[in-house]
Amino acid sequence: MNRTEFIIVTAIILFVAFCMGWFANWLVHRFTRVRQSDVADLDRMSQELHEAEETRDQAITYLQQREAELTNQLTQTEAELRAAMEGLRDARQEAEFLRNHIEQ
Repeated sequence: MNRTEFIIVTAIILFVAFCMGWFANWLVHRFTRVRQSDVADLDRMSQELHEAEETRDQAITYLQQREAELTNQLTQTEAELRAAMEGLRDARQEAEFLRNHIEQ
């Protein structure tokens, strides 16, 4: 095998290797290609996820506001209860004082 035959055989081997690599690359891209319907589905799902996150954030905000309102209402009710209990205690003391005064 002389030098010219060696160069030709090497060129043919490299060309065949190049063709096999190109064919393998084509096959990989052919089977892993993303279809337009898949992209549309991903877009739709991302939009739905975004809407769900917004809804969740609104629900959390509403619950926090509602909790603050209920806490405020509870505090007011407790204050009214304390005032009513103090008024009742004062009325009982006054009634007992008047009862003792009448008995004397």
